[in-house]
Amino acid sequence: MKNVDLPDEIEKINSELLKSDIHIYQRPSRVKSIWQLCNTLIPYFALLTLSFLAMQVSFWLALPVIFITSGFLIRTFIIFHDCGHQSFFRSRKVNRFWGVITGFLTFTPYHYWKSNHDRHHNTSGNLDKRGFGDVWTMTVAEYTKASRMERLKYRLYRNPFVMFFLGPLLIIMVTHRIPKSNVDKKERNSVYLTNAWIFIFAIAMSLLIGPLNYLVIQILTLYIGLIGGVWLFYVQHQFEDVYWARAEEWNFIEASLKGGSYYKLPKIVNWFTGNIGYHHIHHLLTGIPNYNLPGCHEETPIKKVVKPTKFFVSLKGLSYRLWDENNGKLVGYREARRGGHKRDYASS
Repeated sequence: MKNVDLPDEIEKINSELLKSDIHIYQRPSRVKSIWQLCNTLIPYFALLTLSFLAMQVSFWLALPVIFITSGFLIRTFIIFHDCGHQSFFRSRKVNRFWGVITGFLTFTPYHYWKSNHDRHHNTSGNLDKRGFGDVWTMTVAEYTKASRMERLKYRLYRNPFVMFFLGPLLIIMVTHRIPKSNVDKKERNSVYLTNAWIFIFAIAMSLLIGPLNYLVIQILTLYIGLIGGVWLFYVQHQFEDVYWARAEEWNFIEASLKGGSYYKLPKIVNWFTGNIGYHHIHHLLTGIPNYNLPGCHEETPIKKVVKPTKFFVSLKGLSYRLWDENNGKLVGYREARRGGHKRDYASS
C-alpha cells in the first residue's frame, strides 16, 4: 500500500505547505500542556499505587491494572518525547525540567536520548547515514555480500520475537543504562543521573512494599509499555514503499511524508499514544506538540496525499526485512531471492 498517493504530489504539497499556515500548529498551549501533564501523571501514579495494593492480594488481580498503567507510561513517554523536541512548552528550561522528570518516570536519560533521537530525525531515510535511532535495515546487495555470521546477527535482530520481546529488555537493562563511549559529558551525566534516580526509587519502594513486589510491578509496567513503543516505532518506518535514498538524492520533505507512516488508530489508542500515529507530520515539523498533530493533518494540504495505514495492514511490515534499491521498496528474504538478486544469493 502506498503511503503517499503519487510521487509527483510531493512537489505540489511542498509548494502548498509553504503558502499555508502550517507553522501555527507549532505553537504549544500552556493550558493544554499542563492539562496533559495532569491527566497523564496523576492517573499514572494512582494506578501504580493501585497495582502495589492489588499485588498484596494477588498477582493476577494486579496484572490488568499493570496493563492500564503501562498505557499511561506510554503517554508519559510522549510528553518526554515532546519536551526533547522543545515542543511541549515554549520555554526551553521548562521543557528540559519536565523532560528530565518524565525521563525519570520512563527510565530514559533525557539528554542522552534527545541527542540520539535528534540524529534520527536528521538522517531518517538516508541510506548513507543509518545507525542513529533507527531499525537496522540492510539493502539486498549488502545482505548478499555479508558473511554468514553477519547474516545470522541480522536475522536474529529482525526476528519479531527478538525485536518486540527481547528488545525491550535490552533497552531497559543496557541501552539506557550504559552510555556509549563517544557521547559528551552532558549526555553521559544524564545516564548516570537517571540510573541514580532508579536506584534510589527502587530502594525506597522496596522498603515500602517489598523488593519482589516492586520489581514485578515496575519491570512489567516498563516492559509492556516498551513492547507497545517498539511496535509503534517499527510500523512507522517499516512498510513496503517507505522512503530510503542515498545522501546525494535524499530529500527532507520526501523523507518525512514518504518515510513516516500515518498509522490510523482508534481514538482511545491515539489518546494513550499521544497521536504519534501521525508520524509523517511529526517528522515534517518536530516542533508540533502531540495534541496539535491531528489538526495539522486534517486542516492542511497533507491530508490530500498521505494515505492511512490501518492495524491489519501494518502487520505486513513484519515480513519486510531488506531494502531493495533496484525496485525502491522493502522486501522479505524470499522475495529478494525470487527477484533480480537470485544470482547474488546463489553465489554468496
